[in-house]
Amino acid sequence: MTALTAGQAAASLAPAAIPVATPNSVRQWWTLSTRAIRAVVVNGEIIMAFVSPAFLAVCFYLPLRNIMNIPGMNYAQFLMPIIVLQSVAFTATSAAMRSALDGKNGITTRFATLPMPTAVPPAARFSANIFLLIISLVCGAAAVLIIGWRPGGGLTGTLALIAIAAAIGACLMTIGDALGVIAPSPEVTSQVLSLPILILGMVSTGFAPVEKFPPWIRGFAQNQPISVWADTMRHLDGASEAPNRIGASLGWVGFLAVLSITLILLAARKNRQR
Repeated sequence: MTALTAGQAAASLAPAAIPVATPNSVRQWWTLSTRAIRAVVVNGEIIMAFVSPAFLAVCFYLPLRNIMNIPGMNYAQFLMPIIVLQSVAFTATSAAMRSALDGKNGITTRFATLPMPTAVPPAARFSANIFLLIISLVCGAAAVLIIGWRPGGGLTGTLALIAIAAAIGACLMTIGDALGVIAPSPEVTSQVLSLPILILGMVSTGFAPVEKFPPWIRGFAQNQPISVWADTMRHLDGASEAPNRIGASLGWVGFLAVLSITLILLAARKNRQR
């Protein structure tokens, strides 16, 4: 039997190398996604997703349906786009607050110290936001159905207007999530999102035709993005008086998509600096 050298003897006595476990990104994403979705349910965001459009529908439909006595106008049909758009805007606000609170509570910093790809936490938040977006769309549709809206554009038109609302909501919630990371506090995040949405919503053709606005502001009211989207959704819903502004609507959605990508990159940069 050949004698072992000192090096071979030491090697034979050394413990076997322990393989390093590679993090399972899909499992991590699933775990964080279910955590975020559970928080959406527990925090009552699903209830608010219905209360918000229902409250908006009742507060505007009941007092204004007799005032908007324009011949041939069904005010429930007219209100449908703005109520659905406000529903998806609620998703953006929730997304912003969720990411801002994760940063304030140190959760984002804690995740950065774990053996986890940096894309996993925002991807998990995106999954929870998509979950809430779907619920918001359903709740918005339920609210307008309750006040009297009925799909008038057939299956194709109805699916198209839902797709536009979903695309707008996906862009807004991504912007909200990124702003929640970038903004210094949840309070600032809430103001940055809520004020523009509120102002643009009120000064739009979502609640009243452009003829009801003073002449000096009609140009802005008619051509700002919420009005363009509202006109497009009414056109797809079969309203003969609504202009075809699908091209402009897609242009505004594209602008939101570019803005969301820019903010995502800024948010990722801020996370790397933590």
